[in-house]
Amino acid sequence: MDAFLTDFLIPTSGFSGPLFTILVLALVLDAICGDFPWLFRRVPHPVVWVGNLIGWFEKRLNRSDRSNMDLIVRGTITSLAVIGAAGLFGAVIAQISAIGDVFYAAEVFLLAVLIAQKGLYQHVKAVSVALKKDGLSGGRAAVSMIVGRDPDTLDEAGVSRAAIESCAENFSDGVVAPLFWYVLGGPIGLCAYKAINTLDSMIGHRNARYLYFGRFAARLDDVVNFIPARVAGVVICLAAALGSKTSGRAAWHTLMRDAKKHKSPNAGWQEAAFAGALGLSLAGPRQYGDEVVDDPYIGSGRRDASAADIDRALSLYTISCLINAAWPVALKALWVVL
Repeated sequence: MDAFLTDFLIPTSGFSGPLFTILVLALVLDAICGDFPWLFRRVPHPVVWVGNLIGWFEKRLNRSDRSNMDLIVRGTITSLAVIGAAGLFGAVIAQISAIGDVFYAAEVFLLAVLIAQKGLYQHVKAVSVALKKDGLSGGRAAVSMIVGRDPDTLDEAGVSRAAIESCAENFSDGVVAPLFWYVLGGPIGLCAYKAINTLDSMIGHRNARYLYFGRFAARLDDVVNFIPARVAGVVICLAAALGSKTSGRAAWHTLMRDAKKHKSPNAGWQEAAFAGALGLSLAGPRQYGDEVVDDPYIGSGRRDASAADIDRALSLYTISCLINAAWPVALKALWVVL
């Protein structure tokens, strides 16, 4: 037993650092500090640094007078340069952490900053609180902080569904995927993933400006989120089976039936699982500025969601986060045993 615990807590080939200790400390730190607002009001968040670097490249390389192929090449160069810079930063953190003892704090802090468990909960909870306290106007203002659609076109049900959809999709992008790539690649994998995800959010749009320049970034984001999205869907189904006001059976059935309806190859897994678990219909037609996206509904439940449904979604999200935190520890234990 002593040998097992020693192997479990110290570095093992294929894993970066004492995985169990770093994970626990990082998740506790995230639970306490969330998005570290007191810190990042004073200094830029690492994702802001990445965003600024993307903006620097985009301003200089994304020229409307260039051919489509040239824009694809320029966008690919931008993506690789940004990912390389982020990976280099992760490598520095890995080298610091490799010293051991108190220097593991660098890796703990990095993981706590780049995983968005508490931050996502707080942003979605704010929508529920605003709907209950300030009505539709408050809900619209709160949901505008986490979704890109036009909040003025949303009624209370639309605001509630938007918040739940954001919770579902960002559970994979902000929680499952960062942890997945950290377990596989340590700080380098974590930083590279966050760079790819930020690239997609900034230049991976299917509009005239980014259709070609951001094509590589968008496709790469689909690739790196392929496994995490499916892990997230399964985790949500397990969480729904454990929850008191959710259905694991309905979550799984809806996931298998409706995940493919989403235009994204990955986002449908989480949204379908949430829709089935909560007995709701999510997605459907949405308006982003002047553009109306006529997507099909995911799930066959109610469309008239409310603040109470947001609260149920957050309970499901909390259980999902706990399950998600457990699988790397189980994987580490299996690695040590084998």
